[in-house]
Amino acid sequence: MKKIKNFTDLIAWQKNHDVVLEIYKITKYFPQEEVFGLVKQLRRSASSMTSNLAEGAGRFYYKDKVRFYFMARGSNTETQNHLILATDLDYITKEKYLDIKLKLEEGHILINALIKSVSNL
Repeated sequence: MKKIKNFTDLIAWQKNHDVVLEIYKITKYFPQEEVFGLVKQLRRSASSMTSNLAEGAGRFYYKDKVRFYFMARGSNTETQNHLILATDLDYITKEKYLDIKLKLEEGHILINALIKSVSNL
């Protein structure tokens, strides 16, 4: 097993970071009137996933780590919700939604595993 030296070594961070990049790319094409609405919310919730994973990884006490990992999981779920709205409003295709949803679900599972690994220490 690889030693974690930096938050970027966390597979949970890597997978969720891929989603963040994809969110930024797709939201470039949302209607202009959504720039301060759904675009901002989607980008903020997505980037919050990796920000909280990074902050949790930088904490010394396990309870602090877990608290930030829980927030990352919440941001993952919030991003899923915003994507449903974007799909319902026809800003993204159903296929694109399903692709990103699958990646978010994988990221969610990895965050859960991270929470469990820290909680067992």
